[in-house]
Amino acid sequence: MYEVNTNDFTITNVSYYITLMVLQSMKVMVCGSIGYGGIEEIRKFYDDIHNAGFDILDHVEGKDMDYSDIKDFRNKRTLSKEIVDHDLNYVTKADVLVVIMNKPSYGTAIEMAKAKEAGKTIILYSPEPIPTPWPIHFSDHVVSNYPEMIEILTDLKKS
Repeated sequence: MYEVNTNDFTITNVSYYITLMVLQSMKVMVCGSIGYGGIEEIRKFYDDIHNAGFDILDHVEGKDMDYSDIKDFRNKRTLSKEIVDHDLNYVTKADVLVVIMNKPSYGTAIEMAKAKEAGKTIILYSPEPIPTPWPIHFSDHVVSNYPEMIEILTDLKKS
């Protein structure tokens, strides 16, 4: 049995303490199409997941990253780099990605691939049929409704 002393309290089981800290801080990031009109759905998911008791990493509001009004990035190399670096930084910080599969998104596909490489858990959310194998392959869980998604998040937080 290990003992850790702090100014405020004593912990006699370090592994138990670490487990509690990890469970309490499971961070969820929501990914989906922004450039093709999905930002409001992403915001709604963030609100709903937060209201269900989970910690979120809101990459859209965090640095005012709503670029949904930009229709052409060809002459916006600096902004493009800033957005990509910002989003990939959030993927690094996240424990779980909830991916909204409602529209094609190059960014979301790359975020999924990077998250998979880093060993993150990916929940793919799609109430509609998915006509491509790629997002299925990169997902750990595929759900078609909100209660299924919350159930998986709850199970992940417990385990």
